[in-house]
Amino acid sequence: MKNLILVTGGTGYIGSHTVVELQNSGYEVVIIDNLSNSNADVVDGIERITGIRPHFVEADCTDINALRKLFNDYPGIKGIINFAASKAVGESMQKPLLYYRNNLNTLINLLELMPEFGVEGIVFSSSCTVYGEPDKNPVDESAPIKKATSPYGNTKQISEEIISDYCYAGAPIKSIILRYFNPVGAHPSAEIGELPNGVPQNLIPYLTQTAIGVRKELSVFGNDYNTPDGSCIRDFINVVDLAKAHVIAIERMLENKSNDKVEIFNLGTGKGVSVLELINTFEKATGVKVPHKIVGRRDGDIEKVWAEPTKANTVLGWKAEVPLEDTMRSAWNWQLRLRERNIM
Repeated sequence: MKNLILVTGGTGYIGSHTVVELQNSGYEVVIIDNLSNSNADVVDGIERITGIRPHFVEADCTDINALRKLFNDYPGIKGIINFAASKAVGESMQKPLLYYRNNLNTLINLLELMPEFGVEGIVFSSSCTVYGEPDKNPVDESAPIKKATSPYGNTKQISEEIISDYCYAGAPIKSIILRYFNPVGAHPSAEIGELPNGVPQNLIPYLTQTAIGVRKELSVFGNDYNTPDGSCIRDFINVVDLAKAHVIAIERMLENKSNDKVEIFNLGTGKGVSVLELINTFEKATGVKVPHKIVGRRDGDIEKVWAEPTKANTVLGWKAEVPLEDTMRSAWNWQLRLRERNIM
């Protein structure tokens, strides 16, 4: 058994897929999650895939006493992957304080406790939102950080700065910051996937719920952008591909493969796909129609952004591999599994 890793937000969408990949690579995992946007059944799904049940603590990472208790209860945690955060651009425009409180306090608590408990490294889930509306695409890691267009994006920018400031102030830790583009799809087993509580704030769960009839129609926010079909362009990356990058990042820190205290990598496919193209790809891949309508633009949305993933490809030896059609099929199979279980 390799080292013990703490995954915050580990019953969430990306977190749960990362727990699976960590366990498949031989790591022992402790999950902490307050279940604000997930549920505890996810732990069963992880166990069905890997045959191993991760440790699970239901608590809030903004509560430093709960975190301290966790570190005492599970001695020897060597690395942290921090997914615990509120994550919807639109919602953050309505509830900015919720986003600042959750996302920043969680990170500060973790960083503060790391030296005390001998934790060597933290992988931070950041976002391409830090690039704002980029000057050019594809976007590499040297692109300027732009003023955030949403409180959500701003929490990611501030978090990156907090990590850098802390590491360079001499804290005995390392960090790898992963800037994700747009994670989509589900585990091929259909045992875990994206299941937000309530009305989805993200595109794909809303799309699959519309396709199966739970939602009436999907709103496409704007068709008057300066893009070939007028809808926003994103870099949609398969969630299992994304999860695998976190395992590589943990290994890189714990095995001291780099002298840098803080490293930053973009995680994307390198290909921009419009929202309307994505709907079309889903319909082609599954044979299922998605009722949708064009509505006005949404505050905080960026027109077009896709990744230049060369640094992650060469330095980490990681590459996005799953084709978008397969990813869309995996998302649909997950939705069908939820229907079988009378969940959705």
